Amino acid sequence: MSMAKSLVLILIVFFLSISSSSSSTANQQTFDVRQHLSTVTSYGAVKDVADNSFVASKIPDECTPIHINLVARHGTRSPTKKRIKELDRLATRLEALVSETGNSTGGVPGWFSGWKSPWKGKKKGGELVIKGEEELYQLGVRMRDRFPDLFKEEYHPDIYTMKSSQIPRASASAVAFGMGLFNGKGTLGTGKHRAFAVTSESRASDLLLRFHDICQSYKNYRKSQEPSVGKLKEPILDEVASAMVKRYPMNFTRQDVASLWFLCKQEASLLDVTDQACGLFTPTEVSLLEWADDLEAYILKGYGKSINYRMGVPLLQDVVQSMEEAIKAKEENHPPGTYEKARLRFAHAETVVPFSCLLGLFRESDEYKRIQREKAMDLPLKPPQKRSWRCSTVAPFAGNNMLTLYSCPSNKKSKYFVQVMHNEVPVPLPGCDNSDFCPFEDFKERIVNPHLGQDYHSMCSVKAEVPESNTFISKLWKFLFPRKKNDAAESDAGDEL
Repeated sequence: MSMAKSLVLILIVFFLSISSSSSSTANQQTFDVRQHLSTVTSYGAVKDVADNSFVASKIPDECTPIHINLVARHGTRSPTKKRIKELDRLATRLEALVSETGNSTGGVPGWFSGWKSPWKGKKKGGELVIKGEEELYQLGVRMRDRFPDLFKEEYHPDIYTMKSSQIPRASASAVAFGMGLFNGKGTLGTGKHRAFAVTSESRASDLLLRFHDICQSYKNYRKSQEPSVGKLKEPILDEVASAMVKRYPMNFTRQDVASLWFLCKQEASLLDVTDQACGLFTPTEVSLLEWADDLEAYILKGYGKSINYRMGVPLLQDVVQSMEEAIKAKEENHPPGTYEKARLRFAHAETVVPFSCLLGLFRESDEYKRIQREKAMDLPLKPPQKRSWRCSTVAPFAGNNMLTLYSCPSNKKSKYFVQVMHNEVPVPLPGCDNSDFCPFEDFKERIVNPHLGQDYHSMCSVKAEVPESNTFISKLWKFLFPRKKNDAAESDAGDEL
């Protein structure tokens, strides 16, 4: 080979390597860990993330909104008491890991030495933080701006009904939302706020917002599955631990990875700190850890078993009933200010996730009929394969579903339509030919009615429970991921979201 040809070949290889390196660097820079924190994701990180392949319906000019339903999760909250204690234990563990390296600090993350939990010394936890207040306040502002005709009436609790679960972070979220929604509508303070009512049912009887808390069959199912769900996460934790041991001169265990991943989620979501605990993991590892969390939510709160979402049918019925009342008021020409225009609810991931499942959201398009027949679903695909079920978008902090009822008097097919938005973005309804703008009667017939085959109380009685000790899911995971001999990591399945 001539020297000229050799030189050309060397230059080609050089430029290809630069191109590959630049592409890799760009991928690293575009990866934002704050969008991959499963149910600990803050609303601002993902609220504008949408399926670009879906084109929202153009709502005809003659159609006007006459009623809106909101089902929202509380905003960003602090760690619970249980988790605060785990972070205190992590501080002790990091001190021991540093000590084990001797005098050598090479490769040891600098922040390990002397690290203390930001929540050290707190005796209580789980409360709505300032960031969470802002999330709900701004959501209220945007809702009023988006639907000015719906919120122009003088406030009355029967026109704008606001309900929350009895858990303080949910009721505080309702208050923050109401302050944004009614900002400038009153006389209180410089912001011209006005008082408004937020009502709650007892935790022991809240059939609409805490159905998971009073459905004994579900509670028994979840308790029986939590140990096996913890085992499902072990292979991922082991894989990440092995990779970290190679990168750092420290003997990370499965539990270390679980605790550091939890710290990463808290730092990134609550504090916008991404260069400490989150910096320990590569984007690939973050995606795997996120997937493991998403599997847990899928099995225990989502499509993993039909009771997870069927117990939310009373909430779905309440949504439909409110729409029927609005239609009746419209048909009978009730004067403005005499009927309800918005029903606004604030609860938890355990509320939003089942409700989204009842609507058939976040499933592959060919699986919707299986949902209606309550057949077993396939587990979400493992990264790097794409999947619809990502809890960072299904149920982030302040995640929400809005169902707006429109009056379309000139439409020949239907005079009333329902538009569904998730996190303020129109989403396709598999039960309505993948449209986000569904005739009301089709919405009832295709989406609601298939779920009405069993009474809530009959379904939730212990007698209706079926043993789940040796499920298909557990068998499948034992085959795919045989257990390694190691200390079991604590599961966070018991933490309410």
